Amino acid sequence: MVRLKARVGRKNGLPLNRNTAHGVARLLVASLALGLGSPGVSAGVREQAKVMHDRLAGVPPSQAVLLDMAADLEAGDYTSAAYTAMDNEAFLAVTLKNWITPWTNRDQDVFRDLNDYTATVIGVIRDERDFREILYSDILYTADPDLGLAAYSNSNNTQYQQLETQGLPLSTALVPVQQSQVNGLPEAATAGVMTSRAAAKEFFIAGTNRAMFRFTLLNHLCVDLEQVKDTSRPPDRIRQDVSRSPGGDSRVFLNNCIACHSGMDPMAQAFAYYDFEFNPGADPDAVNGSIHYNGSGDIDAATGTRVEAKYHINSANFSYGFVTPDDRWDNYWRQGPNRNLGWDSGLPGSGSGAKSMGMELAHSEAFAQCQVKKVFRAVCLREPGDADDRSHLSGTTALFQDGYNLKKVFAETANYCKQP
Repeated sequence: MVRLKARVGRKNGLPLNRNTAHGVARLLVASLALGLGSPGVSAGVREQAKVMHDRLAGVPPSQAVLLDMAADLEAGDYTSAAYTAMDNEAFLAVTLKNWITPWTNRDQDVFRDLNDYTATVIGVIRDERDFREILYSDILYTADPDLGLAAYSNSNNTQYQQLETQGLPLSTALVPVQQSQVNGLPEAATAGVMTSRAAAKEFFIAGTNRAMFRFTLLNHLCVDLEQVKDTSRPPDRIRQDVSRSPGGDSRVFLNNCIACHSGMDPMAQAFAYYDFEFNPGADPDAVNGSIHYNGSGDIDAATGTRVEAKYHINSANFSYGFVTPDDRWDNYWRQGPNRNLGWDSGLPGSGSGAKSMGMELAHSEAFAQCQVKKVFRAVCLREPGDADDRSHLSGTTALFQDGYNLKKVFAETANYCKQP
């Protein structure tokens, strides 16, 4: 109401005392309830404010909030209107939670419990941090210790389940911590949500760790492997488990397999020291498993190096294939058609470990464009389809790249799609 009374006073040139201001505010709210409108705020603007609130929070606004947002829109301040809507707890606990959750599992299922991956992305958006951090920073969002919940555990999801079942407000319940201080990884081995327990459980479990790269590409650059196929890249880093003559026909490898693996395998090498360990006999669903990392001095019995055994799996498929010696990665897609993903010329395009590889992905043009497209779908409830939409996406991407504040993208998009 403070913002409302100040605005009314300025508009009418009247110095309002506290009692008068509250009286005017009550009158405006009552008028709104009766459908009589309010001074300087048209019915159309109120409808736009309601659309913005519904799209951002997923719940209808109170009359006071609606009037406040409508007055902001009338004054041309759509950012304040959107931020008012995003102050609703449902923006974090419903809109963002449902938006992020599909990224955390292979099935892209929205009906999953809150976890450290989802909570961390919510926290980064809430606190308006550089959104690129989600792929490389030593960061995790956990429950405030003062809440008395179960401690963060590297082997279960209990804390986050308690946060959700108790309906605790994520606006205050989540606090940032150094990931390396709670999950046992060295700081240099942390890579944002890629090294969260939830991501490890889905994408480092079993397999060859290619899943972590593929789903990170899909969720954060908005491209799947089919869209980045390139047969012109050298195949020298393709591992031994990929047959060079599937079904006895080498043409399958040369025309299909090489197109994905030539670029993916040199990048997925960044995860060579990671695994997700659990007891398949006693715990087949890996409920109590945890991320594992071979640190300096750790030697895997199967490989004789720090490289996890899964990187040498099915080595007899093509014994002359690449034998992974370490976690060095190289981005072969900086050349060829996939240079259009917009790689950062200020980065070297190679490095060691998940952190630097995550930075390579997060600093690309494709990463920025992807976030804006995903917000558009979430807020506008449709795919972009015409020249105006494309112009909006381009302008909003440029806005996003100035600080990488995703909350501003939600505000900008809600304004664009606010027409009833």
